[in-house]
Amino acid sequence: MIRILFFSALCFFLTINSVSANDVKEGLEIGDQAPDFKLNTLDGETLQLSDFRGERVMINFWATWCPPCRQEMPDMERFYQEHDPIIFSVNVTDEELNTQLVKDFMQELKLTFPVLLDKEGEVSNLYRIQAIPMTYMIDAEGIIQFKSFGALSYKQMVKQFAQMEKTE
Repeated sequence: MIRILFFSALCFFLTINSVSANDVKEGLEIGDQAPDFKLNTLDGETLQLSDFRGERVMINFWATWCPPCRQEMPDMERFYQEHDPIIFSVNVTDEELNTQLVKDFMQELKLTFPVLLDKEGEVSNLYRIQAIPMTYMIDAEGIIQFKSFGALSYKQMVKQFAQMEKTE
């Protein structure tokens, strides 16, 4: 009887400890695997989220005509300059009049982080973006650790990014 209980307990512990990042379901909630996507940058480079596995990534959805986005961008630039994060700054380009507006916006605010162009709205639809700005913080395993509707301050960006490091 003791052997059966011991064997049952051993099987139980082996089962609960075998969950890995590969077993996490893809979704948009905290704790879900972030959906993978590939977009071109304003400079013509192609970036894919899964290529940055092993790195913490900030995904931010925005548009040039959005006042809270404009407010958030200087803080995002400071965060980019001082902490060197991977930022996927996704412009909801299908909502813009043209890509020249995006270029002008970047120059006007002296923004240097890469901007990805969601020309067809596919990634915005994949992430079910309804209001912008919207930000996701993705850990090195590709798991969503934080999401925010609305503009983030520099301090909030730093705090959420640092907290991901502690959870890895």
